[in-house]
Amino acid sequence: MNFTRWSARLPGIPGTQRRAAARTDLATAPERRADGSVPAARAGQPADPENPAPAVDTLPAREVLDRVPALVALVHGPDHRLAYVNGAYTAAFGARPLGEPARDALPELRELGLLPLLDQVLRSGRPRTLKSRKATDGRSYTFTCTPAGEADAADRPGGPGVLVFATDVTDHAEAAERLRASERRQRETAVTLQRSLLPQVLEQPDDLRIAATYQPGGTEAAVGGDWYDVITLGGGRTALVIGDVMGRGVRAAAVMGQLRTAVRAYARMDLPPHEILQLLDGLAAEIDANQIATCVYAVHDPNEGRLVYSSAGHLPILVRDENGAVVRADEPTGPPLGTGGWVHSSGSVPLGPGSTAVLYTDGLVERRDEDLDEGITALERALAGATGTPQVVCDRLVRSAGVQADHDDDVAVLVLQHPARTGHDGELFRNAALELLGGVEAAPRARAFASGVLTSWRFPAELHDLGVLAASELVANSLQHGTPPMRLRLRRTDRRLIIEVTDGDDHLPRRRRAEPVDESGRGIAIVATIASGWGARRTPGGGKAVWCEFVLPAKQESP
Repeated sequence: MNFTRWSARLPGIPGTQRRAAARTDLATAPERRADGSVPAARAGQPADPENPAPAVDTLPAREVLDRVPALVALVHGPDHRLAYVNGAYTAAFGARPLGEPARDALPELRELGLLPLLDQVLRSGRPRTLKSRKATDGRSYTFTCTPAGEADAADRPGGPGVLVFATDVTDHAEAAERLRASERRQRETAVTLQRSLLPQVLEQPDDLRIAATYQPGGTEAAVGGDWYDVITLGGGRTALVIGDVMGRGVRAAAVMGQLRTAVRAYARMDLPPHEILQLLDGLAAEIDANQIATCVYAVHDPNEGRLVYSSAGHLPILVRDENGAVVRADEPTGPPLGTGGWVHSSGSVPLGPGSTAVLYTDGLVERRDEDLDEGITALERALAGATGTPQVVCDRLVRSAGVQADHDDDVAVLVLQHPARTGHDGELFRNAALELLGGVEAAPRARAFASGVLTSWRFPAELHDLGVLAASELVANSLQHGTPPMRLRLRRTDRRLIIEVTDGDDHLPRRRRAEPVDESGRGIAIVATIASGWGARRTPGGGKAVWCEFVLPAKQESP
């Protein structure tokens, strides 16, 4: 085998092309040598006349390959018979029999799956590279296979050959593995923190059935920031929240935890949705001025049959009615939290009996290769055909979106249903209301109305009397401190009795300790003492609502 012919045909060996290009920088003699080589000394470097450095062209290919620290093997013919291995290759894998097919002579290449690569190089005449593979000696190599000897293939019975060049990249491979291990640990930390900050058990209101799911992204860079929550506000009302911090990893999960805690605190104030987002906007800027978040805050009131909401740059809520038609509630929408300088507003969408609403984050509908609106439209189609319990709907929507374990973003989905109750189940959910007209005579009328309603609902005597007393005190408070129009509303669910009085004055009552000489101030204190809970809130059209509730005994879950 004549290696000298291949001395200029080694494009697969790193540095060979650089050496060839550097020939123009070599110090040249007045005339080239007969064999075409040039002196080895570079311009600007003093040459040693006694020990001149040999130029590449003066060395046979075998000597060049023997000197390189990389592993080199040469095979030729369709069977890839071994023609040459250098000293580095022998030191790594031991002596190899020349003339034998590569499948027998080079078993390490067979185990690495390199033999098909040799076939590809012969067929295509182009080099191929296999990066960072661990060989049988325990070290990692990057293999480059380069066609060799095509010009003189006819002069050799073996046919064209392939030069296998293996560079030791063990240090790089180990460093990359350490980096991957670090990323895995960071992802596990972020996922653990994320899950610990999400609600472990969802609150289940009387009038709604709710389920949620969270799917972390497949990499550390796709974890953290998505959250959801369900908050019972009292008086039969429920707040629902979903949001997405525009960041990844532990930091995003930590910011998400702070926002979720703040939402729960603000929700206790029972403010309208847009006022809650206004408070969150200022808080988000204080937490981290460089990090923003999207959020939807919605409130469901079973008496109204609507979902009142406000959005800070988040995706639209989808609602499917009892007939299967899907509505996209995409207005009003303000900028994300943390941007400041914006006054949010509230909107509403019908959510009557038999309806299903879906709140979600962008990981469910956003794809790199399609418009965001296309993803939302696809989710609408999936929701239109998704029936069953809220958890079943959650799972179907996630599957329809093609979310897998290696998804490139985390996904949060919150599904709520307002069941249509009939028959015996419907008897457990009742409403009764009375418009309070006139002056002082409204109080006895309210007591008589409350007594009659509670008697018809077959409550026991003790609960009946407590309910009438609470209704009387709330009405008396409204008559003394409120303004028309006034209304008394009684509502029962399968779990509690709710009494609510609304009027036109927006001054909220507060519980205080009445002195013995005081003629007023005891009504709210009495209600707070006898009821399971009480509260007050401003109503959207002006005025206020004051409510209290009694938890029903287990035996009273059916009339």
